[in-house]
Amino acid sequence: MAACGGGQPSETGAATTASSGAVTAAAPAVTAAAAIRLGKYPDYNPDPLPPDTAGVQRNASELAAGIRIGWNIGNTLEAIGGETNWGNPKISRDLIRLVKQSGFNAIRLPTSWDQYADPQTGKISDAWLNRVKEVVQYCVDNDMYVIVNIHWDGGWLENNVDLARKSAVIAKQKAYWQQIATALRDFDEHLLFAGANEPDVADAKEMEILMGYHQTFVDTVRATGGRNAYRVLVVQGPKTDIGRTNSLMWRLPADTVPGRLMVEVHFYDPYNFTLMQQDEWWGNQFYYWGNGYHSTTDTAHNATWGEEAQLGSNFALMKQKFVDRGVPVVLGEFAAMKRSGLAGDDLSLHLASRAYYHNFVVRTAIANGMLPFFWDTGAQDANASGIFDRNTNTVRDRQLLDALVGGAR
Repeated sequence: MAACGGGQPSETGAATTASSGAVTAAAPAVTAAAAIRLGKYPDYNPDPLPPDTAGVQRNASELAAGIRIGWNIGNTLEAIGGETNWGNPKISRDLIRLVKQSGFNAIRLPTSWDQYADPQTGKISDAWLNRVKEVVQYCVDNDMYVIVNIHWDGGWLENNVDLARKSAVIAKQKAYWQQIATALRDFDEHLLFAGANEPDVADAKEMEILMGYHQTFVDTVRATGGRNAYRVLVVQGPKTDIGRTNSLMWRLPADTVPGRLMVEVHFYDPYNFTLMQQDEWWGNQFYYWGNGYHSTTDTAHNATWGEEAQLGSNFALMKQKFVDRGVPVVLGEFAAMKRSGLAGDDLSLHLASRAYYHNFVVRTAIANGMLPFFWDTGAQDANASGIFDRNTNTVRDRQLLDALVGGAR
């Protein structure tokens, strides 16, 4: 998802490619473009291990029962140009410790890989693989679950769910996950892998192509062996949109071990309340959401759709389609921006409404068997949705933190 509230670059912002950390390798006999098109990457799984159940005994439903509420380290490891290029400091042990002490017991780690890989061979920088491993270790050392994904990453997968680029995407998906899964293979069940972020799928034909990408992800991770043969994996619904996922995602990838898959969706409804930054001819921003939180003086900015009943109906779709059938659903992102341009009673009512919204999302997600992960960009601007000041490792928005964690109790 794009950064909430402005100020920070979004995943879909400038697509300048950083070469920092990339490993230079001998060029193959064909050009880089031809290599990708033909899938001529080296085999990065030369030494698979025998399957090992040690530390990964629980299935997806059993694992989900241990996850209360999660937090995204957004705009950091996925930042184009390097970890600190979107305004956040490097992830530290102290930050992870603060997040755990604040009540979260899971981390979603949006991660970029393409900018750290040789464009000809697909070889990911060892330095970058080690950095991601280091951050995962911070989380595991604090007894936190952590989801490592391939995020927007320049859009090489997300923007290319089509027949023309299917073979190229599958080749890269395999090459990258061979390396990621091998590098992180020794972690126990605290670590989960997610194959993508928000794949752009609009219809059944594109959904079938996306299933091919997901199948490649699952097969590749399993083939590295060791604990990866049993690790819980997360696959994304089309656009991670609840409505599209409900209507288009009718099966999961085949797996060599039953009950080890989760589905991921994201939630930013109603858009007018969560992300919209100016009134438009077709509708106004919502400053006040929820029963008991509408304004009597600024009625033009009260929510007119997407409130409690509709939110509950949306989440119930995921319960009926997946959770009730033994497939947990990760609510991988949700957040509503802060409208700091307001003042006085309007601002107080908005902030109370915003806290109620986040609390309601968490409570309703959990009631429907979904695992909520708050999207936090770390942005320091006035409209930021972030909870923590990552430069000082302190709580910046106590009202929001209490609403989120309180919803998980």
